[in-house]
Amino acid sequence: MIDKINIRVYACAVKDKKVLALFEEYAGEPLMKFPGGGLEFGEGVIDCLHREFDEELNVKIEIEKHFYTQENFLVSRFRENEQLLTIYYLVRIINEEDFLILDPCIERTEWVDIDRTDNPFPLPVDQTVFERLKEKFL
Repeated sequence: MIDKINIRVYACAVKDKKVLALFEEYAGEPLMKFPGGGLEFGEGVIDCLHREFDEELNVKIEIEKHFYTQENFLVSRFRENEQLLTIYYLVRIINEEDFLILDPCIERTEWVDIDRTDNPFPLPVDQTVFERLKEKFL
């Protein structure tokens, strides 16, 4: 039975037709994903993104605009009682020289070519967002 909603906020940091991706282990699975994470109680979605970039990557971001909100019903891959709602923003990293992985769960980061032929993201909404990035930036 689904009795929780998990709101996730992610960023598409795009430069030179590449988008920033994180590689981390989650629930024992290696995962490639966009930077961001779960909304905390009492927090707005923009505040969530700023906090996640501070905590995980030691950088400040500028929110450029809302990019995509998941429209279909989706159950969490990791918790079967949770419904997911994911929101994506286009962002710019302000102080890239301070970039440092602070979160021990993040194995590495990579600037992924948007013009590659395959879609490297394993999570379904991330896949949709990657296709929309191709439409916007190519």
